[in-house]
Order: sequence, then structure tokens, then C-alpha cells
Amino acid sequence: MLALILASAGVYVDRTSAYNNNTYDFKAKHHGQPGRTGAVVDLQAVSPPPLPLAAKITETISGTLQAGDTLMRAMIRSEVPKDVRHQIVNNLSSCLDFRRLRAGDTFTVDLDGEGELLRCLYESDPLHRYTVVKRDDAFVAARDEIPLEVKTVSIAGTINASLFAAFQKMNLSPKLIYSFADIFASRFDFNTETRPGDTFTIVYEEYYQKDKFIGYGNILYAKYGDKSGTNQYEGFHYTRQDGTTAHYSPSGEELGTSFLRSPVPMGRVTSGFTWRRKHPILGVVRPHLGIDLAAPTGTPIMAAADGKVVFRGIRGGFGKQVVLRHPNGYKTYYGHLSRFAKGLRSDSKVVQKDIIGYVGSTGMSTGPHLDYRISHNNQFKNPFALKFKPRSVLTGAELARFKQGTRQLVAMLDTSTSHKTLYVRTFVLKPQDTITFL
Repeated sequence: MLALILASAGVYVDRTSAYNNNTYDFKAKHHGQPGRTGAVVDLQAVSPPPLPLAAKITETISGTLQAGDTLMRAMIRSEVPKDVRHQIVNNLSSCLDFRRLRAGDTFTVDLDGEGELLRCLYESDPLHRYTVVKRDDAFVAARDEIPLEVKTVSIAGTINASLFAAFQKMNLSPKLIYSFADIFASRFDFNTETRPGDTFTIVYEEYYQKDKFIGYGNILYAKYGDKSGTNQYEGFHYTRQDGTTAHYSPSGEELGTSFLRSPVPMGRVTSGFTWRRKHPILGVVRPHLGIDLAAPTGTPIMAAADGKVVFRGIRGGFGKQVVLRHPNGYKTYYGHLSRFAKGLRSDSKVVQKDIIGYVGSTGMSTGPHLDYRISHNNQFKNPFALKFKPRSVLTGAELARFKQGTRQLVAMLDTSTSHKTLYVRTFVLKPQDTITFL
């Protein structure tokens, strides 16, 4: 069912109240007792219906946090009255972590005719908005619920030069490009195997708040095929019953394997694995037992597999290098780095796709690239020639649940054009909900 696919979006909505039923209401209530016809009425004793909040507001003060600001400092700069500042900070402290404030956060303070606080809105991003509002004689503070619209979009295209160029031509974000390539990182090498005429399809989520785009959700479906149609790669996003998520082939095999085919998915191969190569600097013929992947300086480099750092430092012509040891006698080598990932040390444990460093040109190098090598029992192997098993395979009831959840999406794709919105849904993001963006 489509609902099962959409549940894989990483949005978990709990319909219980986030405010313990202490919700606020801007509608005024009538507390007075009307006099009877003909009766003498004490006008001082009759409470007229309170005005709506908007009618009470006589002054609005807005401000933006700058680098190094606290909320208090920003409000002082915006000339928010002292008592009001303390009311805001004291009440927001119950729902807002002041250690997470950032430059660019905004606030709006509404005051009545006597300069008293009626409401404060604090927004750190479209999904995180907090309100302090006066209710009767007290203030209530809470993180707001945010109504969102989610569009499930399908796009199909053809490769003319490269995957990156094809996505850029369709004005798709680099985040989407890299995420698409990452799905097939263990099955297909976009550095060497892409050919003109290859085709791709991608179904993904776009999140909007008040018609403003705020981010990409999950890629629900991805497909890449060669021009002849002989080789077709498909991946469906699926959340297992234990809560873990991954992309799986139509038969239920996880697309991820124990090793990535490339630690830099969009890098360009400039030198392959060979026993005889003329060295570009030394000019002598000698083995090159790895793959050179050219990419801009600073491009992130991923760990090819789960493992442990056994070397992090400078090693001769390799410049800055990281070496990882993996189970079953495997090691991977990453050379010519511009810098190491923050916090990476010898003996650090890493998991597949962790960033371990960044492309550079240190050591004996003619330009920014990664020298990537893999050895098995101390024998170097061609990284692009090795085959590895899937990390997991769905079986039994889990496989049946997965296939049930993919059928309706596939049916919609059969009628899809090159760019089409397949499905639109709306929901209210509550404070305890979680959304995963690319």
C-alpha cells in the first residue's frame, strides 16, 4: 500500500498532545453576567467580552540574532522593555534550549497599550517555532505545531554526458544527485560505468511550509539502467519492523553491501588498477595498485566499510593518508587527503559511509584526487573488480510486507511522465515528531 511506502519517509506522527492539553486559544471568552431586562445594572461589575488578541496589540518589535548573540542581548538591541525580556526568557526556557540558538534566528514581540507582553514568537527555522502567549493572568510557552505539505515527485531522464550533468539540467539539487548515487554505491560505479543513453528514474519527497520549499525528504524509489536495457538497478526505500531503514531491490536484497564500490561516488577515474603505469611525476614505469578518483579539493571521502583506523598521518608520496582495517582480512587505503575528518584518530571505529577525510593533493600528486586501494590478506585487489554480498536480505513476513508496500508505487510509475507529482499529503508536525531531510 502507498501508506506503507510513505511511512518510510522518516515521519513518525504521535497524535497525543505535545502540550499535555495546555493548548492555548486566541479566542476571547465572555465571563460577565448580563443584566436582566429592566434591571439596574452596575456597569463596573459587568465584564465586557475581552477583545481578540490582535485587537489588543498596539506595538510589535522584531529582531534577528547576530553572531555571538544571546536572546537577551538581541532583545536589548531591539529595545524590548526590561520586564518583557525577562518574561520571555523565563517562559521560553521551559521549551527552548538556549544553547542551540543560532545567528539568523528571529523573534517578534507583541505588546499592548501599556507596554505589557501579549505574545512572543521565536523562530529558528521553518520547523522550529516557539510561542509565549498571555492567557488570562499567566503566560503559556510551547513549541508550535507546524502544518506541512509533502509532495511525492517522480522524475525520469536520460544521460548525455554524466549523471551530474543530467540532474543539473533538470535543476535538481546536488543533495539529490549525491543521494541518488549513494543508493547504488555498492552496485554501480558512476565514475566508470555511466554511458550516454543510460536512463534514470527517481521518486522523492519535497517538503513545503506555506508554499515555501524547506527540504528534500527520502528518496522512495530509484532506478538506473543502461541504454540496452540489459542491466537495470532498482531500489525501494523501506522501513523494517525493527525501525531500521535502507533501500532494497525488488527481490528484497539490501542494495548496500559490506563495501562501497567508491568512497567518492561522483569522482572521475584518472588512473586505474594496473601493474604497469608510467608515474606522472617520476616518469618511471611501476605498479599502480589502486584507483585515482579526481574530485575538487575538500570533497568528502567516505569509509568504504565498517572498520577501525589503523593509520592516520603522513606517509611518503601518499601525503596525508588514512588506513582502515576491516573484518575477514581486508584493509582500505585513502591517500593525498587535504585534511582528516574532525575527531578521527588511530584506533577510531568507523561505520560505512562515515566521512573520514577530504580530497586533496598532498604528497606526490599532480592535482586533487583520492588514491583509493584495497587489500585482502595483504594482497592488493582491484576495488572495482571485487564482488560483495548484500548487508541483509528480507525474508518471510518482512519480505511480504515490503512487496505489498511497493506495488501501488510501481503502478503509479507505469503512468508517470518525465516530471510528475504523484501524491500530495498534508500533516501537522508536532514537537515530538522526527523528519529526515537529505
